[in-house]
Amino acid sequence: MAEKVILHYFNGRGKMESIRWLLAVAGVEFEETFLETHEQYEKLLKAGDLMFQQVPMVEIDGMKLVQTKAILNYIAEKYGLHGKDCKDRVMINMYSEGLMDLMEMIMILPFIPDVKEQLENIEDKAKTRYLPVFEKVLSETVYLVGGKTSMADVLLLECTLMLEEKFCGILADFPNTKSFQGRMTRKEAIQNFLNPDSKKRKPQPDDNYVQTVMKVFNKTKLP
Repeated sequence: MAEKVILHYFNGRGKMESIRWLLAVAGVEFEETFLETHEQYEKLLKAGDLMFQQVPMVEIDGMKLVQTKAILNYIAEKYGLHGKDCKDRVMINMYSEGLMDLMEMIMILPFIPDVKEQLENIEDKAKTRYLPVFEKVLSETVYLVGGKTSMADVLLLECTLMLEEKFCGILADFPNTKSFQGRMTRKEAIQNFLNPDSKKRKPQPDDNYVQTVMKVFNKTKLP
């Protein structure tokens, strides 16, 4: 029997959400241990499980992996979501890191005081810097790289759904990207992940999520 994959993070999206997405698309079942107290975090630190004193942390194949990009790359490589050769992989990684840059701008929204200014910045960058890249690629192909689903496709779907939560109709000027989103959401593994009953996809962060993060890291105020 294969060893269980265990995710250590908060009961919310954050940097772990892309990992959840990728595991779901790969068809990998996982369990989650939610951090709720500072003592839980200290226990992981004392055990030496957090190389850089950060989460997310994923237990997989006898390893305790940290650093989001490293975790994503390992999962993608292990489950055939990283292209057929090094040229595919570098394109997948470039697309993926661009998407992660954009998603991280959304992730920090609950933790900053001037949300309106940040939202304007995100919308502008999404429309002028990021979405045009994918719109152009998807005008010529069904998938971003290599003619089949890759990590980049999964992250693009996640990112477009996050953007639509904040900016209704943002994909109106990006029809190829919207069509791509529709194709991806018809995949069975993705439908299962998006099913609210599965509770695998986390909801948008709320005040309770923010307070939990602050409590775990022993902080008394937002950055």
